[in-house]
Amino acid sequence: MSETITTVPVLSAKDFSTDQEVRWCPGCGDYSILAQVQKIMPGLGIPKENIVIVSGIGCSSRFPYYMNTFGLHSIHGRATAIASGLKAARPDLSVWIVTGDGDSLSIGGNHTIHLLRRNFNVNILLFNNQIYGLTKGQYSPTSEPKKVTKSTPYGSIDHPFNPLALAMGADATFIARSMDRDPKHLQALLVRAHQHQGTSFLEIYQNCNIFNDGAFEAFTEKGTKADNVLFVEQGKPLIFGASQNKGIKLDGFKPIIVELGNGISADDLWVHDEKDFYKAQTLVRMFDNPSIEGHLPRPFGVFYQTDRPCYEEMLSLQLEEVIGSRGKGDLDKLLRGNETWTIQ
Repeated sequence: MSETITTVPVLSAKDFSTDQEVRWCPGCGDYSILAQVQKIMPGLGIPKENIVIVSGIGCSSRFPYYMNTFGLHSIHGRATAIASGLKAARPDLSVWIVTGDGDSLSIGGNHTIHLLRRNFNVNILLFNNQIYGLTKGQYSPTSEPKKVTKSTPYGSIDHPFNPLALAMGADATFIARSMDRDPKHLQALLVRAHQHQGTSFLEIYQNCNIFNDGAFEAFTEKGTKADNVLFVEQGKPLIFGASQNKGIKLDGFKPIIVELGNGISADDLWVHDEKDFYKAQTLVRMFDNPSIEGHLPRPFGVFYQTDRPCYEEMLSLQLEEVIGSRGKGDLDKLLRGNETWTIQ
């Protein structure tokens, strides 16, 4: 008796490209993000027909057209809600939500926080360019104070969202940050996001070279990156600087910059632990105004991850329990419920 062996085809990044013309502005950071997603996809070992890209509205939301997988270009701010329904109905699919700072934190903010707390096993890629690009340059929920745009000609008076602090407040189970101009780092975090069982929230700094060019150049340019970026890695001390001679130490609960040498070694520094909820709260706050001790570097990497049951798994178990204890469901009885009456 012969045995049928099913072989999975070996795929490449080109297999995840479509024949659609990529229509972003020349120089847009979205090109790099698209390239990195296409590069990591073959290594995930998932058939293309089991991958779905869901987007809302914005420049980033053109993503499904350029990925040779299934995709849904949904409505403004609701990609998270639509992806939730899809994952509940088809838990076997690998679902990726591509969204922007306006799409997911303004009109879609409510949907985003509820997806995070429910912990569906999906991946959120939040492209943060601190501006509305598709609608031609209005300020966004992440724009810095005093930002002059078409909708704030005298400067924004809004306090901006800190996306990762918001995710921590919503009890997200995986929180990370990368950037469009560091391909290797971005690829590594995309893989980590996929490997996580639960909702992964990956903020990606993305340059809009038309309406907000250079918003993140302190973190991306060769001359300034080393002194402004702190790459956090599990189990390693927080060290940065062009000569790797600076570190982060905790003074009580407050992070301070120290110079290595003169009696201070790596053993004295804060060692990163992705499972430490309380230290993650501090890390995500190394984002706001410079401290009295000096300008703290901006962290990149996996800030926090924890294990919690996924929503679709608990839903499946609940359905099995109900059907197992009651037999075949009665939809009519369910709709009528227990609070019905007859009018004579």
